[in-house]
Amino acid sequence: MNMQTTNVMAPPPPKRLEDMQLPVVMMRDILLKTIFRKNVDMVTAIAKAVCLPIAVTQQLVDMAREQKLLEATGTLNANSGNEMGYQLTDAGKSRAMDALAQSEYFGAMPVPLEVYREQVKRQSIRNIQITRDQLTNAMGHLILPPTLLDQLGPAVGSGRSILMYGPPGNGKSSISNGIRDAMGDKVYVPHAIEYAGQVITVYDPIVHSAAEAEEQDMSSLRRTARFDSRYVKCDRPTVITGGELSLSMLDLVYNPTARTYQAPLQLKSSGGIFIVDDLGRQEEPPQALVNRWIVPLEESKDILALQSGEKFEVPFDTLVIFSTNFHPNEIFDQAALRRIFYKIKIDGPSQENFLKIFALVAKKKGLPLDEASLVHLLKTKYPTIDNTYANYQPVFLIDQMISICEFEGIPYQMRPDLIDRAWSNMFVKDEHIVK
Repeated sequence: MNMQTTNVMAPPPPKRLEDMQLPVVMMRDILLKTIFRKNVDMVTAIAKAVCLPIAVTQQLVDMAREQKLLEATGTLNANSGNEMGYQLTDAGKSRAMDALAQSEYFGAMPVPLEVYREQVKRQSIRNIQITRDQLTNAMGHLILPPTLLDQLGPAVGSGRSILMYGPPGNGKSSISNGIRDAMGDKVYVPHAIEYAGQVITVYDPIVHSAAEAEEQDMSSLRRTARFDSRYVKCDRPTVITGGELSLSMLDLVYNPTARTYQAPLQLKSSGGIFIVDDLGRQEEPPQALVNRWIVPLEESKDILALQSGEKFEVPFDTLVIFSTNFHPNEIFDQAALRRIFYKIKIDGPSQENFLKIFALVAKKKGLPLDEASLVHLLKTKYPTIDNTYANYQPVFLIDQMISICEFEGIPYQMRPDLIDRAWSNMFVKDEHIVK
């Protein structure tokens, strides 16, 4: 799909150790732990493991050598462009073990929170400009009333919160996914960030889909990196939660064994979308969940807490989409509703649109339309449910008829009696069951 997208400015790679803005001891210890855990001995391999340019890695290696924590092996590795090999001294091994006892974290050097804050601004969800064409293309598989796109477009373009509400089965989740698909550009996600000497891992392969790896020739010292490799270039992230969402998922997760933190879901979704599906089905009341988002939604910052109780601010740069089958007035007070910028009702289709969807799905699945069956459906069946049409129903009924045809060993066909059999599976008859 050809998308017009914003060009996100890449984070520039650090040129010198001073550019890192990290405690020197922390960097040295991560270097030692990585060499110890990954058993790497060449500067190019070490640089790749800690995600730093070779020149900066060499400075760290030289510093560790001066402190007698690393030593040159005295052999040049012919397979690695005659590179010098390095190994941990006994003091270096001891220091690595002590450092691992304090924190198991090793590998990619973290990005200081203040530096990350600048990158969040460069790739903010608020900078995104989505055109009607982009949104229409991303929603192409859905039959939507044009007025819905009139509302959705400005809401998405603003990067502010959206509440979608309406009866179940009308594609609120599909629309949320369509919004995600309309954002075709890439952002940079740090492997980890650092605050007050603590490491918080951010990159998560479950949430973030990495773009094609841009392999750089690590053996060329003169080659300049395209961007800071402590970040991973990814599609704009999407976090989708449903009934399982709890308030604790929005807090920093501390791993007592590794002694490191993991970023909460909303921080992982920075620069992207956070979808709260099925609001009202969680254990915590919707009002409590929305109250948790009030400061972030209003001030574009979130407050997180370390194990020590110390609180600190992180950027909040996420398009939050709440989706519910309840009427907003049933689950929120007016103060909460005021803070959600866009409220969009997603209704069931009109009879005309229902027929359009039905015909499209039938064609796609190879089920020939039958006029008598459609008349039976519209004149006999739908009046029993007050002619309430939903977007999920065409797919459901057609899949049911296909399954019946396959079971009966007959060609795909639509008949009034097959409509009846399919219909009986769509609704459960109200009756008292004797226990």
